[in-house]
Amino acid sequence: MKVNKSHQFVVLEKETAKKLKFGKNSGFKTELKRRVDELFQNPDRKARDCPQMYAKTIILLFSFFGLYSLLVLVAQTWWQVIPLCIMLGVVTAGIGFGIQHDGAHHAYSDSLWINKLMAMSLDLIGGSSYIWHWKHDVLHHTYTNIAGYDKDLDVGILGRLSPSHPPLAFHRWQHYYLWFLYGFIAIKWHFYDDFYCLIVGKIGDRRYPRPKSSNLVIFFAGKLVFFALAFVIPLQFHGRSQVLASYVLVAVTLGLVLSVVFQLAHVVEEADFPLPIAELNLIEKDWAVHQIETTINFSRNNHLMTWLLGGLNFQIEHHLFPNICHINYPEISKIVEQTCREYGVRYNQHISFWSGLSSHYRWLRKMGTTV
Repeated sequence: MKVNKSHQFVVLEKETAKKLKFGKNSGFKTELKRRVDELFQNPDRKARDCPQMYAKTIILLFSFFGLYSLLVLVAQTWWQVIPLCIMLGVVTAGIGFGIQHDGAHHAYSDSLWINKLMAMSLDLIGGSSYIWHWKHDVLHHTYTNIAGYDKDLDVGILGRLSPSHPPLAFHRWQHYYLWFLYGFIAIKWHFYDDFYCLIVGKIGDRRYPRPKSSNLVIFFAGKLVFFALAFVIPLQFHGRSQVLASYVLVAVTLGLVLSVVFQLAHVVEEADFPLPIAELNLIEKDWAVHQIETTINFSRNNHLMTWLLGGLNFQIEHHLFPNICHINYPEISKIVEQTCREYGVRYNQHISFWSGLSSHYRWLRKMGTTV
């Protein structure tokens, strides 16, 4: 019997209006939590308010404003501007990875206002910390790799990241062209995504509570600060074409770094892309096992990469314990891996960044040529 693929994908989209449930806790999650809690019985180890995080924040913010000042006030030639733009793009991504991300998950501090302040560093670099909370903290973290629910999987018609997405003829080349488009994610984010979500009150097809009162003030104040930093101030010292070109280079660097790091965690060959049991609206496995089997670590032994990426090469640990500071992820990963081994749960990892990158490339190629 011939299966109507287009009908299958339409049905999938309709199902996304419902709230999903996960399978019953098998005991794995309870035991894992007990072991991790035991780790923090040591008075020398803190789940939040880690001194290393405050030092890291100072380093990243000083680097950001130092590079920005050099770019605006000192650089005059292309051989000065280009490396400064690339470095500024990398450091900007570092602020997102290493400061904002922990703040947004309440993993930076036990203090709510400190977490809020750190999360607002995203507003400084062009995003909305409020909309990010709903898109990432709520939708992505709850429904990881579930098509129609996890909006990080949705790149529109331009790419097919999940087996549940409808294939289009030009997707057969996506393992070539998507790398180029990744670079424009930040530009789209700056000028379109947040404003669109604010106006329509939706993230993709999912409704969320629009920002009000102070959150709405922060939204617009953040945009004003960002556009002043990106365009208004530089235009006092340089011509329009140089300012525009510099912005594009910084934003493309930022977009490429952000996209690749997050894709290596979920959009690779080893990750699962489960679908709910339609009649029950249920994901068969319990939430913790689901998080582990849809998520991949990489470069666990690379300390420099761990620092630069804010521990996001330990995505399994981050998804299981998002409210614990990423400084602790390397130690937590040993507990998670051992517990997975005892309970027969698949613990996925790539030894290096490059092996993860290769796996993402192969997955894009597979999704572009198979249905």
